[in-house]
Amino acid sequence: MKKITYVLALFFTLLISLNANAQDIVKSKDLSTVKVDYLSDDEIAKIIAQLKSNNATINDVESMALSKGMSQTEFDKLRTRITEYEKKNTSDKDKDKNKKDQDKLKKIDKDSEFGRKQEKIKNEKIKDSLNALVFGSELFDNPTLNFEPDLKMATPVNYVLGPGDKLEVSIYGVQQFEDTVPVNFEGKISITNVGQISVAGMSIEAATQKIRAAIARVYSTVRSGQSQVSVSLSDIRTIKVTIVGGKQPGNYSISSLASVYNALHLAGGPGKNGSYRNIELIRNNKIYKNVDIYKFLVKGDQSDNVSLRDNDVIRIPAYTQRVVVEGEVKRPGIFEMKKGEKFSDLLNFASGFNEFAYTASVNVLQKTGKEFKVHDINESEYNSYQPQSGDVFRITKILNRFENRIKIEGAVFRPDYYSFTEGMRISDLVTRAEGLKEDAYSKRARIIRLKTDLTTEIVNVDLGAALSGDLNADIELKREDIVTVYSILDFREEYKVTIDGEVKNPGEYEYFENLTLNDLVVQVGGLTGSASKRVEIARMIKSDAIDDADPKRIELVELEITADNNEQIKNFVLKPFDVINIRRMAVYEKPEMVKVSGAVTYPGKYVLANKKERVYNVVMRAGGLTSIANLDGMKIKRPIKEEQIEQLETINLNLEKKETLEKKEGAPEELNLKTKDTLKSKLSKKLRDELKYTTIPVNWEKIVKDKNHYSNVTLFPGDEIEVAVYNEGVKVTGNVLLTSEIPYRNGKGFKYYINSVGGIDSKGWKRKSYIIYPNGKAAVTSSFLFFRSYPKVEPDSQIVVPEKPEKKKMTAGEWVGIGSVISSLALLIVTAFK
Repeated sequence: MKKITYVLALFFTLLISLNANAQDIVKSKDLSTVKVDYLSDDEIAKIIAQLKSNNATINDVESMALSKGMSQTEFDKLRTRITEYEKKNTSDKDKDKNKKDQDKLKKIDKDSEFGRKQEKIKNEKIKDSLNALVFGSELFDNPTLNFEPDLKMATPVNYVLGPGDKLEVSIYGVQQFEDTVPVNFEGKISITNVGQISVAGMSIEAATQKIRAAIARVYSTVRSGQSQVSVSLSDIRTIKVTIVGGKQPGNYSISSLASVYNALHLAGGPGKNGSYRNIELIRNNKIYKNVDIYKFLVKGDQSDNVSLRDNDVIRIPAYTQRVVVEGEVKRPGIFEMKKGEKFSDLLNFASGFNEFAYTASVNVLQKTGKEFKVHDINESEYNSYQPQSGDVFRITKILNRFENRIKIEGAVFRPDYYSFTEGMRISDLVTRAEGLKEDAYSKRARIIRLKTDLTTEIVNVDLGAALSGDLNADIELKREDIVTVYSILDFREEYKVTIDGEVKNPGEYEYFENLTLNDLVVQVGGLTGSASKRVEIARMIKSDAIDDADPKRIELVELEITADNNEQIKNFVLKPFDVINIRRMAVYEKPEMVKVSGAVTYPGKYVLANKKERVYNVVMRAGGLTSIANLDGMKIKRPIKEEQIEQLETINLNLEKKETLEKKEGAPEELNLKTKDTLKSKLSKKLRDELKYTTIPVNWEKIVKDKNHYSNVTLFPGDEIEVAVYNEGVKVTGNVLLTSEIPYRNGKGFKYYINSVGGIDSKGWKRKSYIIYPNGKAAVTSSFLFFRSYPKVEPDSQIVVPEKPEKKKMTAGEWVGIGSVISSLALLIVTAFK
C-alpha cells in the first residue's frame, strides 16, 4: 500500500509539472477537471518513465486516481494513450534493431547463413578450347561447375587451423562468456582471463579439446560440468597453392576449405598434353595423393577431391597413353588410358555403344614403328584387349537390312511387315494379316522377290487356290518378299458426273451405280429460285466402229423438272460422265435501283420500271427540278465494273513500269522486280480510288424540248443522277499561284479568271488548260497558227491548269553525236559543190 501511495504521489507530481490546470487540481486535491486529450506525447512518455522507475503500471494507480475525482472516462483515455505509446515505441525499436541486424549481416558473406566469413578471392579463368575433344575437359569448361567451397557447411573435423583463421569461443550455462579470437602469425589465440593457446597446425577437433582444457583451469563451472564450451570457425583464412602443368599454371589464392578440383578448375584443367588420370598433390615435398579425374566423371567418386593446405603443389604431368574412339558410341572423343585397362573399360568411359552400333566387332587402327595397321577386335576380346597409345577405334553402324522381314500389302485387313520363318507359305502370311478383305481379287497375287544377286523378280500366285489348300499354288516365301493382294476396285475406272446451271452447288461429283437425276439434284443442295423446268443431259456415245454417216459426238436428252420440289417427271437414271445442265428461266430479274440526288424535289432511290428507263422519266418521278437547280449542271455517275478497272490497271502498269524501269536501267533484276510490285500496288490503289465511276454529261434543256435527244440516255442499275445547285462562282485550280473560286461575270473570258488568281506558276502549262462544266463535260484550249482560242466560261465551272511535263536534258554524248552528224553533212555539201 505504501508503494502504491508513493507511486501515486509521483504520478500527481508529474501531472503538476506537465499541466498548469492539473497543478491547480493537485493543490486542491481534485482531479475531476483533468483532460487527457490535452497531454502531449512527451508528457505521456514522462509518465511512463516514472511508472517504470517505481516498478508500477497504470493499473496500479487506478483506484487512487478515481478517489481524487478523476472520471473513469478520463482514466480510460489515459490508459489507452499509454498503451498506444508503448506499442508504437516498441515497434520503432524493433525496426531499428532489425535494420542494425541487416546492416551487420551485409558485412558477412552473402553465401553464409552462419555468419562465417571469407576474404573475397578473384582468380581469372580462361576457356579450355585446346582439349575440347579430350574426355574430362568439359569439367573445367563449365562456368556453373567450379567446386567452390560451401561456407554454410559445418566445419570439417579435420580442418587444420593456421594464421588468418578466427575462432568463436563461447561459454554457456551457469557462467557465460563469448569472444571471437584470431589465430595470430605465431599460430596462437588469446582468450581473456585464460591467456594464449597455440593452435596452429591442429585440427579444429584437437584445438577444441585444448581450448576447453585451458578454460577449465580458470572457470570452475566448466570443470564441474555446470558450463559448456563451444568452439567454431568464424573467419576462414586464404591459402596459397601452386599449380604446374595446367592450362593456366601459377600461384593461386584460394579458400582454406577449397579442394583439388576447385584449384584445377581455376587453372583451366590440364594443359594440352596434361594427364587427367595421374595428377599429383604434393605436400611437404612428398606426393600426398594421386588424383584420377575419371573416377568422378564415370562413377561420381570424389574420394580424390581432398582438401588443400597452404603451400600445396598440384603437378599435372604429361599423359602416357591416349586413344581415340569414333563412330557409334554415346560419347566419342579422346580418352586417356592407364596401364592394364582393357577395351571394356574404354567402352565404359565412352558410355557404351549407341542404339545403331555394330557390336559384334570393332575395327582399330594401330600404329607400328614404321606404318599403320588395321586390327579387328571380336566381341569375345573386349575384356582382354589392352588399348595401345595412338589406337583409333572405329565403331560402325549396323546394316540397313533385316534378317527376317517379310511384307504383305493391298486388300488384306492388316497390311504390314511381319517376321519371316523358314517354311512360311503365302497362306500363313495372309492368316497373320487377318485374312482378305471383301474386295480382294483372288485370281492372282504378286510376289516381288529379291534374288541372290540383289536383282528382283516377280512371282505370280493363284491366291484362291493357295488359300484352298493347293500346295503347288501355296508356294514357300523367302526373306524380304513383298506380297501384293490386288483389289477389284483397282481395276475400276473412277467415274464422275457433272452438273451445272441453276443449282446450289454446281460441279463434278462421284458416280455411283443406279444414281438418278433426283439423287444428284438433292446431293448438290437443290435448285435455285431461277431454275426453269428445262433440263438438258449430254451423254457420251460408245462404239467400237466409226460411223461417218452419223456426225453426232454426243447424245442429248431433254427432260422437264418441277422446280418447286426438285423432282423431274421421269426419274432419269444417270450414266458415267453425264453432263447435266439446269436452264435458267427466260424472265427472272430482280428489281434494280438508281439514285437521284441534288436539286430535285424528292431525292432518293428509284426502281427501274422497265428495261429502257430514261433520265427524264426518273427525274420526273423524283418531282422534277427545284428552283435552285442548275440546268447545265446535271450529270450521271455510272459505276465502273471490276473487270474494267483491271483492264485500266494493266494499261497504266505497262506505261508507268516502262518509264520507271528506264530510269532504273542498270539496276539489279531483283530491284526491278521490287519496283514492279511497288508500282502495281500503288497504281492499283490509285485507279480504284479515282475510277470508281464514269461521268455522263446531261443536257436537260434539250431533253425537255425533245425526249428523243441523245442526252436522255437509258439508265443502268447503280447509276446516280446528280443535279447540281446553281452556283455563280468559277473555280480555278491546278498550277496557279492561288487556288480560288472567282465570282462569275458575264462576258468575261478564260484569261480573266486566270489573271484573277495571280496567273500560272512556273510549272503551269497554259496552252493545255481546260475547263470542266457543271454537267461533267470538258473543253480544252485550241490553237491555229499563232491564234489561240479558249473555251467559254460558264457559272459553276472549273478551270484546270495542268503541270508541264519534265523535259529530258540531252547528255554531252548526245550533243557530241549531233555535232558529228552536222559536221559530216557540211563536209558532204562542201565536197558536192567542189
